[in-house]
Amino acid sequence: MSAIDWSEVLGLSLRVAAVATVASLLPAILTAWLLARCRFPGRTLLDALVHAPLVLPPVVVGYFLLLLFGAHGVLGRWLHEAFGIRLAFTASGAALAGAVMGFPLMVRSIRLGLEAVDRGLETAARTLGAGPFDAFVTVTLPLMLPGILAGLVLTFAACLGEFGATITFAANIPGETRTLTLAIYTALQTQGGEAAAARLVAVSLGLAIAALLLAEWSNRRLRAWLHAPC
Repeated sequence: MSAIDWSEVLGLSLRVAAVATVASLLPAILTAWLLARCRFPGRTLLDALVHAPLVLPPVVVGYFLLLLFGAHGVLGRWLHEAFGIRLAFTASGAALAGAVMGFPLMVRSIRLGLEAVDRGLETAARTLGAGPFDAFVTVTLPLMLPGILAGLVLTFAACLGEFGATITFAANIPGETRTLTLAIYTALQTQGGEAAAARLVAVSLGLAIAALLLAEWSNRRLRAWLHAPC
């Protein structure tokens, strides 16, 4: 792979995936908390909307993003006129598409981690004088860290492999929105590009395996830390 491929494709893919993953973290924790701990009208609808990207074709998700955040979309026009922000057909738009597609995976992982927390420990912290926020930070959050870690890895990997929503909302612009999967698609559509596509696939496979190994190692260290004697 040439230096141009590394800088423009791999570098852009990692940046887009990192931005999408970090931007999704706090909303995912809040959403997981609402779905796991709260009962309110519309909870089932919220759950369905959060997980809709998992069952919808990614192109449909990209189409909805165009309707909302495109140059003539409701939110897109307002963002451009008020703040000069343009999302469609930009790297930021690629990050938004990846975040939307990976968000259900992060919410699901964090929710499972939260539901595994013994609520008796939270009650004990409250009886010892801890407020709701203190109990969450000192008791609940550390115990749900494995779920958060799993959600981060899954979302990052999903963003690296996202294709349909990205190409629909952000297009396939060299040096701007051409991520790893789009570069593979472009290479396969180019005469004699099979060798370049194979190299890109190898890089993609290597990144996926590295992410999974790092997640497994971090999860083991984290669980050992949580269960270590004080």
